[in-house]
Amino acid sequence: MTVLPQRDRGDAIRTVLRFTFHKWASERRLAWTIALSITLATLADVFVPFFAGRLVDAVARGEMAREAALTEGLWALASMAALGLVFLACRHFAWTAVVPMTLRIMRRVAEGAFGRVQRFSTDWHANSFSGSVVRQITRGMWALDLLHDTLLLALLPSMVVLLGTVTLLAVQWPIMGLVMAIGAIAYVGMTVMLSMRYIAPASRVSNRMDTRVGGVLADALACNAVVKAFGAERREDVRLSGALGDWTRETHRTWMRHTWSGSAQILVLWIVRVSIAGVALALWWQGQASAGDLTYVLTTYFVMHGYLREVGMHVNNLQKAVNEMEELVDLHDVGAQIADAPGAPPLRVTGGEIRFDRVSFHYAGHGTPLYDGLDVTIRAGERVGLVGHSGSGKSTFVKLVQRLHDVSGGEIRIDGQTVADVTQESLRRQIAIVPQESILFHRSLRDNIAYGRPEATTGEIERAAALAHAAEFVERLPQGYDTMVGERGVKLSGGERQRVALARAFLADAPILILDEATSALDSESERLIQEAMERLMVGRTALVIAHRLSTVRALDRILVFERGRVVEEGPHDALMRRPGGVYRRLAERQGEPSLLRDAG
Repeated sequence: MTVLPQRDRGDAIRTVLRFTFHKWASERRLAWTIALSITLATLADVFVPFFAGRLVDAVARGEMAREAALTEGLWALASMAALGLVFLACRHFAWTAVVPMTLRIMRRVAEGAFGRVQRFSTDWHANSFSGSVVRQITRGMWALDLLHDTLLLALLPSMVVLLGTVTLLAVQWPIMGLVMAIGAIAYVGMTVMLSMRYIAPASRVSNRMDTRVGGVLADALACNAVVKAFGAERREDVRLSGALGDWTRETHRTWMRHTWSGSAQILVLWIVRVSIAGVALALWWQGQASAGDLTYVLTTYFVMHGYLREVGMHVNNLQKAVNEMEELVDLHDVGAQIADAPGAPPLRVTGGEIRFDRVSFHYAGHGTPLYDGLDVTIRAGERVGLVGHSGSGKSTFVKLVQRLHDVSGGEIRIDGQTVADVTQESLRRQIAIVPQESILFHRSLRDNIAYGRPEATTGEIERAAALAHAAEFVERLPQGYDTMVGERGVKLSGGERQRVALARAFLADAPILILDEATSALDSESERLIQEAMERLMVGRTALVIAHRLSTVRALDRILVFERGRVVEEGPHDALMRRPGGVYRRLAERQGEPSLLRDAG
């Protein structure tokens, strides 16, 4: 599985926040409006205790100034009501506006991550669990929702309350403002420290375990046919149990750290509460505060206490969102292993000539290069077989034509255009492939056949199916071309999947064709039908046919025999069979097919 780089705590927060703020840039005006609205709502909440104190003072005047007290009390009540309306309106607007902004950004982030992963190299995908990657994207997408709520609708108003209350109290009673400030700073500092240094490391590990569980589940479910074939359900249960055991252990550690952190935060809040009440009582005793002032101070503290208590949760949520977005951001930071050149034009195929010009290629981790100065020319419209032992270089040859890897040296050209200089999309659109194992989407037969040309008409789809001998079984199905084929096409037999893949290639109508062991592991009837369809498909196209069974290439124009990354023999079947001691002849003799051996000299 691909291991993404792990960042330290500070760098992770900075990186995730930078990523988030960059996404906010596309919604800059709305983000500022939301921040202003929630700030106004919070300031309204901060001033309510002040007028509550004035209301208590008005009531406390007693019978001596009853009418003046009523006027002052009504004014205080009206102010509280007005502030309540401001709070409600601004808060509602902020929460209403953050919903479409968050959804748009979540959608763009998910589309961007999917688009990047789709374009990562085949090596990257070969070293990654698809289930884990899906979990990284979806978990990170939802973490973005939590991050938006935490930053804009939770931490921002909490900071406004802390600054506002400390300022208001300090103006009237400096000692009260100092005590409130020390308590708030101690609480927030402790909360941040616990979150970053105590909870975050455990949370990061538990997230990795969560990703691993997703990968184990996806791996077993995707290969369920193999699991059933070997009666290995119990073995896969044990494998998942092991992954879940690691996840349980690490998640328990994370949750317990949250619990201890919460208890420490509550303890500090109680210390602050008692300190504030004590200072307020002392101010009243010294005649520096009235009953209304005490009400104001205590109500202000209760408001701040609510926000302070939630600051701990918000900081934990911030750290949780950062941990859960970290892998998504790491995906975003993975550079494209194979990238289009700036301003690359599309490939224009006029004939389909393929030329390898002194090509060198080296697989990462291998001590020696596979190709070293390989020169091969395949003429336009030529049908060429690629044969040789496993690992001899024939599959790599067609992967390099598709630019699934970049060459280490030399050039590969199609009709004179270097494949590295044109767009990958245009290159691969000019190549139709029928792989050894035809993988189909869990979609309808119609969608699978038309995948190379989604705009194709029903008539064109049906004609392609007929040419590939697929129409024969499709028309027998109750839902015909609307039949869902199951994940990876599991509802169809191997021969039926191959015929669908051939129909897809017929419909794509690309000038270059690659057939990769398209008839292997099939029954004789399926092989006959597919061989007939392949012969029709190759007409008028440049065709590369990878084969282990040499009977599938004997009628081709030319055969290239690979050995350790070199073309050691080439020519038509008859000529190669007449070479005493030749590599191709030895391969044919080992297979022992009479039709091949009759051609030997």
